[in-house]
Amino acid sequence: MSTSEQDMVAPPGFPMERTCPFAPPDEYRRMRAAGPLVRATLPNGVPVWAVTRHAEARQILSDPRISSNTGRPERPRGPDDDRPDEGFFVDMDPPEHGRYRRLLISELGARPVAAMRPRIQRIVDAAIDAMLEAGPPADLVESFARPVPARVVCELLGVPAGDREFFESRLRMLSVMSLDPRAPQASRDLRGHLRELIRRAEREPQDGLIGRLAARHLPTGELTVDALINMGFLLLLAGYESPVNMISLGVVTLLEHPAQLAALRADPGLLPGAAEELLRFHSVQDWVSFDRAAADDLDIGGVRVRAGDRLTVLAASANRDERAFENPDAFDVRRSAHHHLAFGHGVHQCVGHNLARAELEIAYGTLLTRIPTLRLAAPLDALPFAYDSGLFGLHAMPVTW
Repeated sequence: MSTSEQDMVAPPGFPMERTCPFAPPDEYRRMRAAGPLVRATLPNGVPVWAVTRHAEARQILSDPRISSNTGRPERPRGPDDDRPDEGFFVDMDPPEHGRYRRLLISELGARPVAAMRPRIQRIVDAAIDAMLEAGPPADLVESFARPVPARVVCELLGVPAGDREFFESRLRMLSVMSLDPRAPQASRDLRGHLRELIRRAEREPQDGLIGRLAARHLPTGELTVDALINMGFLLLLAGYESPVNMISLGVVTLLEHPAQLAALRADPGLLPGAAEELLRFHSVQDWVSFDRAAADDLDIGGVRVRAGDRLTVLAASANRDERAFENPDAFDVRRSAHHHLAFGHGVHQCVGHNLARAELEIAYGTLLTRIPTLRLAAPLDALPFAYDSGLFGLHAMPVTW
């Protein structure tokens, strides 16, 4: 299929709003049928190739001729950073990207995350204890989905207990869904506190990722203070909002699919696979996290992509691709969905995917076990889903038991 055959008279533009809590935008199905790459337009008017299918998405996310350094103006920058790009590895290509990523693997690999599971369990139990003590009804987003990821990422970084309420409040202000006008100040506040954590680590040993990386790599020059601040800031953002949305969406999906919930209760061994299926089913980050640029001319799915062309992978479309998943619009806790693209693919796969998986498994499993009569306290169509947000989720979720 040639480029000209893919061009549309009126290219679809982002964001495309979802209209159903259990399905991506309707346009994705039509775009996927039209071809693996379809012309589209970003919110700032920049034309892109929208990548609609699973195989081509995996190719683009792993091809070294595709760059993650798109020069996007929305990249967060710290006003007090001398070199604000240092450590912001999500927008870097190899080998620079790999240099930062390798430093985090020792903290976020399968083994260290397994060792962190008891601490995640304590955080989840404490949130449920507070819900039970307060009694029904409750807002699951406010009482559970928000505090758990905030406390887990603070635990990971080594934020002192006395500072965690502050970090949690600033993370809420930075939420994409909140549109809080205090977000720029919240960003400065968090960066300032990360700098203070690093200063403490330079004076004496500190527990947590920030303290350990500071002790190991600042003296050798492998990291600068500014780079470590940016790395910590990235982990705060990535470790907060997506898990918040996935916890609440996962619970509402299970509650609205009683046969699937019953299967999960009957066989808790299905929980890891159910978490993967929920990640595939919702794809909350979708297009906002998977934009790329072609560094060379290349052919993808029969389409000629020119050097400099922008591409954005539609994860929610690729994860519903009929070529990759049988009956993809069905939610099935027994499905083998490990090849989904919710965490990306290739060298830029989310570095925190092990932690996110552990957090979701523990959150879902513990909540459903400890509050077996949990149910919605409002009709599904009355729930405030973030249909118009760059990240899909729930603003509130009233529940009772």
